[in-house]
Amino acid sequence: MAIPEHLSLTIPESNLPRIVIIGGGFGGLKLAKGLRKTKAQVVLLDRNNFHTFQPLLYQVATAGLEPDSIAGPLRQTFEGNPNYFFRMVKVTGINPGNNEIETTVGNLTYDYLVIACGSITNYFGNDDIKKRVLPLKRIVHALDLRSHILQNFEQAVLTQDKTKLQQMMNIIVVGGGPTGVEVCGALSELKKHILPRDYPDLDFSAMNIYLIEGTDRLLNGMSKASGDNSLKYMKKLGINVQLNTRVEGYENEVVQLSEGNIESSTVIWSAGVKGNIPGGIDASAIERSRLVVDEFNCVIGSNNVFAIGDVAMMKSEEYPNGHPMLAPVAMQQGVHLAKNFKKHFSGKARTPFKYFNKGSMATVGRNKAVVDMPGGFHVKGLLAWLIWMFIHILYLIGFRNKLIALNNWVWSYLTYDKGTRLIIRTFQRNKGKGS
Repeated sequence: MAIPEHLSLTIPESNLPRIVIIGGGFGGLKLAKGLRKTKAQVVLLDRNNFHTFQPLLYQVATAGLEPDSIAGPLRQTFEGNPNYFFRMVKVTGINPGNNEIETTVGNLTYDYLVIACGSITNYFGNDDIKKRVLPLKRIVHALDLRSHILQNFEQAVLTQDKTKLQQMMNIIVVGGGPTGVEVCGALSELKKHILPRDYPDLDFSAMNIYLIEGTDRLLNGMSKASGDNSLKYMKKLGINVQLNTRVEGYENEVVQLSEGNIESSTVIWSAGVKGNIPGGIDASAIERSRLVVDEFNCVIGSNNVFAIGDVAMMKSEEYPNGHPMLAPVAMQQGVHLAKNFKKHFSGKARTPFKYFNKGSMATVGRNKAVVDMPGGFHVKGLLAWLIWMFIHILYLIGFRNKLIALNNWVWSYLTYDKGTRLIIRTFQRNKGKGS
């Protein structure tokens, strides 16, 4: 691809070592913040100029929040730091031999490189499914999904074809992890409280929400108690949960399952993720679509290339397959790597990373959530829901975002209303973009 002549990736020369961070997600952002007082030139590269709070993407997709309430400008992180630089570019590859990265607007050399690219949707090699389903990993995905769902119901009130109508009224969510469970919970609230008011012409008793999970339980990354309780909540909300069921194909608005078929024009894919690895990394350092790193987050076979977060696989006795691909892991690794850079530059010995599991959580809807806390404690119901809300507000970037999200949630709780049911731009499926 030819680079436009008027564009170039130019960073001022400096006597300080240059640390290049690829990715402004949870790990990359924590690392950049942690390097503020480090004697180094820090360059952050990302294809967007904002950080996305991904755990709340499903709320954007289901009209609970606007996208700007879960996103924050990356440049704000660098205000007042003359040795910090941000560039909105897409990284196309890495050349470790030359200590150089390749982007859509040119190349850039580094002294130290940190790969914090996060993860992408895993379609398990099925390209046909990839072209037809709706992923939920980025803000653009959430907006596409919101438009698609609302467009479907706008068309449903116009159709006279009963088969087409039922296809529009069926929504299938694939993957019983936190995202799948939370999407289903939000959709059930739309079905019960919001959509019947917006579309009184439609019979919403005919609307079916399916959750398809390939294993024998929900929330596999959490305790069995959380999985069992979330399943009970799902059944109370009228969601059709099918366990031990695989998606084998999707064509002509028919989802082929290992246990029968379902007609639907909306299939939301949350069945898994894999590391987003830039090209140029030696295959010997890649395992299960993640970069193998040592206890200092240094990529195996390198001494100046690091990886943190979802893209990194740090094996240990406690985590033989690497740490879970969760935001807390990425944030802790970002903070720890920043400390190790400071120690390295001051001539002190680095310390190995140790993950502190603060717990995990998922919400199924109003007053329904599950929380696994350290020490094996399990919380469910209203208390878990309040804990979930507090934690998510706490970790949103910026006071404005916290205030907007809290205001929206309080309003929705008191009025059973979601005020962002807008089709800002129409969405057309089957473009094969994936994620």
